[in-house]
Amino acid sequence: MTQLSPTVFLVFTAIKVIVVFTAILLAVAYMTLAERKVSAFIQDRLGPNRVGPFGLLQPIADGIKNVLKEETMPATANRFFFVLAPALSIVPALVTFAVIPVAAPLPTPWGVVDMVVADLPIGILYVLAFSSLGVYGLFLAGWSSNNKYSFLGGVRSSAQMVSYEVALGLSLIPVLILAGNVTLTEIVHQQQSLGFWYALPLSLSFLFFVISSFAETNRLPFDLPEAESELITGYHTEYSAMKFSMFFIAEYAHVLTASALMATLFLGGWSVPFWSGDDMFWRAGVLVAGLTESGQPILASPAWWKTLVTFVAFAVKTSFFVFLFIWVRWTLPRFRYDQVMHLGWKVMLPVALAYVILVAGTVLVLDQLGVEGFLFGSALTAVSGIATAGFIFFVDRDRILRGAPRGRLPVSSR
Repeated sequence: MTQLSPTVFLVFTAIKVIVVFTAILLAVAYMTLAERKVSAFIQDRLGPNRVGPFGLLQPIADGIKNVLKEETMPATANRFFFVLAPALSIVPALVTFAVIPVAAPLPTPWGVVDMVVADLPIGILYVLAFSSLGVYGLFLAGWSSNNKYSFLGGVRSSAQMVSYEVALGLSLIPVLILAGNVTLTEIVHQQQSLGFWYALPLSLSFLFFVISSFAETNRLPFDLPEAESELITGYHTEYSAMKFSMFFIAEYAHVLTASALMATLFLGGWSVPFWSGDDMFWRAGVLVAGLTESGQPILASPAWWKTLVTFVAFAVKTSFFVFLFIWVRWTLPRFRYDQVMHLGWKVMLPVALAYVILVAGTVLVLDQLGVEGFLFGSALTAVSGIATAGFIFFVDRDRILRGAPRGRLPVSSR
């Protein structure tokens, strides 16, 4: 099977853009229902169950309500940036998904179609660049509202993004060392070839990426920019109707994108575990399943049902992380602002940097010893497991995320 001609490629790309972004918006709408259902389950409630069977039409009712609701704007707000801020929040969250492969290539009568909107050779760099732009929308929303609570929420979002973007970037360096490529499709292929999901040999990077993703999406316990008990609702206090709704669409779209990224980078993406039938990657314009010992390509056998099976695998992995985001939100309390900054700058930054050195040194030693394949992954998993255990059980010890010192009460309680 070969690649598409330029004309067919453009047609299929347009179709993928429409289908993918429509699916994202639909998924985001029903993620709000999932959030309310899961939170109700955790709190022993029923959740939405009036609009449609089992409450399935509740997201549509909420959308109609937001469209028909009255728009408000503070008299002293900067009108241009007040209107622009929601759009600046939602666009980066949507376009980041364009480089994430969602399934194995699909064979068609015109050639093989890659199940990714844009298979860029700078995939991870593209993700880092666009994901960091969302903070401009939050900061502009807080500043343009001319409200002190909103402004504080915008400042907090900027400080939090800077703090955790560094740790997030450092957590990806071991992935690039192991994969030797920044293209997300190649990272999926390298995990297939290694026989290990990167969550095992790079467990500490996986942990840091998860923590940084929570902070990047402003989800509990890192929701300082919109802390209700401190800032009313933070940067979007003055917003209403669809502008208010767009901030939540952006948040859930970011959660979906972060979940898909974690599934791709650390859980093998669309690959099905313990099955080699989905091994497919491009070499010299030909879709191959692997290489012989002499370097000759072994032709792949794509099929529509393989594409469907791998898409289901990708959806299950992504849904797991979406559930994790929801579960943590309704389980953990909010951190204090000083705890969030301390964790980002004084803990995750130096430990992530040290871990990069550890992984690079371990890979170099294993390469010099000629260790490959399953044994290579097992050795790196053991080293990373020790490092992760050390971080969890020895670094914290009630020193990093501690509460008020014993024997002392807060000033307001005396």
